[in-house]
Amino acid sequence: MGRSGHACSVLGSLLLLLLLLPGPAAAQKGSAWKTLSGDAPAVIAKGGFSGLFPDSSDPAYLFAASNQDSAQWCDVRLTKDGVGICLPDIKMDNCTTISDLFPKGKKTYRVNGVSTTGWFSVDYNSIDLTNVTLLRAILSRTNRFDGSFTLVQVEVALSQYKAPAWLNVQHDSFYSQFNLSMRSYILSMSKQYTVDYISSPEVSFLKSLVGRVGRKTKLVFRFLDEGLVEPSTNQTYGSMLKNLSSIKTFASGILVPKHYIWPVTADNYLQPSTSVVDDAHKAGLEIYAADFANDFALSYNYSYDPLAEYLRFIDNGAFCVDGLLTDFPITPLEAIGCFSNLNNTKADHGAPLVISHNGASGDYPDCTDLAYQKAVVDGADVIDCDVQVTKDGIPICMSSIDLMDVTTVASSQFASQAGVISDIKAVAGVYTFNLTWEDIANNLKPMISNPFGQISLSRNPRNRNAGKFMRLSDFLAFAKGEDLSGIMITVEHASFMAEKLGFGVVDAVIKAVDDSGYSKQTAKKVMIQSTNSSTLVKFKQLAKYNLVYKIDEVVKDAAPSSLADIKKFADAVSVSTKSVYPESSNFLINQTNPLVKSLQSAGLPVYVYLLRNEFFSQPYDFFSDATSQINALVHKGGEGGGVDGLITDFPGTAHRYKLNSCRNMGDKTPYYMLPPQRGGLLGVIQDKAALPPAMAPEPVLTVSDVAEPPLPPVSNTTAPAPSHAAVDVSVSIPITVAVLVLCASLLI
Repeated sequence: MGRSGHACSVLGSLLLLLLLLPGPAAAQKGSAWKTLSGDAPAVIAKGGFSGLFPDSSDPAYLFAASNQDSAQWCDVRLTKDGVGICLPDIKMDNCTTISDLFPKGKKTYRVNGVSTTGWFSVDYNSIDLTNVTLLRAILSRTNRFDGSFTLVQVEVALSQYKAPAWLNVQHDSFYSQFNLSMRSYILSMSKQYTVDYISSPEVSFLKSLVGRVGRKTKLVFRFLDEGLVEPSTNQTYGSMLKNLSSIKTFASGILVPKHYIWPVTADNYLQPSTSVVDDAHKAGLEIYAADFANDFALSYNYSYDPLAEYLRFIDNGAFCVDGLLTDFPITPLEAIGCFSNLNNTKADHGAPLVISHNGASGDYPDCTDLAYQKAVVDGADVIDCDVQVTKDGIPICMSSIDLMDVTTVASSQFASQAGVISDIKAVAGVYTFNLTWEDIANNLKPMISNPFGQISLSRNPRNRNAGKFMRLSDFLAFAKGEDLSGIMITVEHASFMAEKLGFGVVDAVIKAVDDSGYSKQTAKKVMIQSTNSSTLVKFKQLAKYNLVYKIDEVVKDAAPSSLADIKKFADAVSVSTKSVYPESSNFLINQTNPLVKSLQSAGLPVYVYLLRNEFFSQPYDFFSDATSQINALVHKGGEGGGVDGLITDFPGTAHRYKLNSCRNMGDKTPYYMLPPQRGGLLGVIQDKAALPPAMAPEPVLTVSDVAEPPLPPVSNTTAPAPSHAAVDVSVSIPITVAVLVLCASLLI
């Protein structure tokens, strides 16, 4: 069969040059780890970097092999002529194109006593498999690399990828049916090459290797799910866990599913940890945890933050596993090298500024008391309030002017008030100005946002309707007593409110801020954000706040004339992540936008929105890791975005980034804490038909995009004087909306 080919090897090497710049393997730690040896836990790359590329492919191994502290995992399968290949599944049709090349090759065999139908390596010799290519084994991952890379032989994995080697062997008895000896093959490989680990879930196989492999080769017994039966002893793996001393007689370590250590409830919340790590260490066994992947549905306790999960296993203060088996080896390397042993209580309101988006809205419903409390606990520097107005003229914090988006109004007695207001949106809604504050506070519940609910990435279901709504005055009073560097108040629809509702939202915000005492203090900065320059101009005329202009479109740069215009009414600018890192079909493209540098050169700090932890929100180049994206956006120089602040649904993740021990290391920065090469992954796609379509050119921000007519006068009310006289909030809403009855399918 041979290696996957020179072209593939060249591409893999190119990938290393593009994405994995040299750097130390890990930051040094002063204290010993709670592993059996006291050394840092090992990182085992399952099939290489299989979270991104097809498992056991050439680029997956090359990517992971760049750091020799991470071991390369190979699931060993044997061909008809006794050649070993690395393949994640015994059924080749689950991860290769075998069924396309050999459509009549389907067979049924008994595998560990279970009748199994598919395509099997034992039916083909190595020459037959030369043109078989690999597919992603998990269908939710990108298909852009499918069919691009051929199978990798075990000998290649052991000789070419310069990293510790881990061979995993399953179904030993299956191969013996075909006069193939997995034991002989593994012993032969261990004599020719350095094999650091050999694992198997079969006791008899591991026992057959005792005393026959080198002393430096670790034998690891792999536990499968508790209820499954180990074929050579007929005991369940759960029962075998109770007798670890017997395992010590033939193995130096155990590999367990991660739920053995941190079990979860049926609704995917963490339970207390078990004693299995301590039990293994007391028995003299190393313990490795398996089943880590950044793009799986993590326990809700982790807030979709894979780095938080790794830290739970290595830096919880009580125990530390000896290794982590993962599809995404870069993230545990971050955890080990840069994020362990941190002082998470350290206050740091320096750059990058962490600005909440509707509070900690990744964990609680938007703009509720609980969301704001969590944001403060999580270390936000600035908490935010998106101001809307009620029917009785009370400014409230609500992330959408349409209550259908963020409350249970669809299942309330107010659902019949739904109507279309074309100035706001094209579909029917029940708006904050349709109901009084008492209507909202007493009859509706908040509803947690679920931006990726369509792909079953729901946010914290136990807190789906938790928390209380807040008026702007409540928000200001709460923030005043917390350790924050400031607050951000977002104001949209000011023109609509003035012209159609007779409500001066600018004057109302200024009055509320003054009444709360913020004008008499300097400890907390008051920031006002808007996409409308006219709104910021009005604020600048009436008060001295820090004004933030939000650019609500993707742009690559700002013309000098537009910069001069922005400077007239704004002190900072917020831009989208795609304006900093342009992307196409979830891949970064080879384009560096000068927007951030242009804004900063004009004296305008740049805040980037919107950061979310869910892997679906990040381009593949960030490895389904929110911390990697944050690092790239903040990193100064080179490929980094260099932004000054982060607007995020998950302020805890951003705050933890500020505390990591690998910041400000200069040339000694570990490679996994360097930004990715823009367009690097696109360059690895061999099939040009698999490339995403070319993007339309991004525009440059011009004066015409920025300039707006002034806000209209407030109808049916007297405009407040500059002294911030009380705003008349008794005016009725002069607008008629069509009344629609919502169909039952909309009710929740």
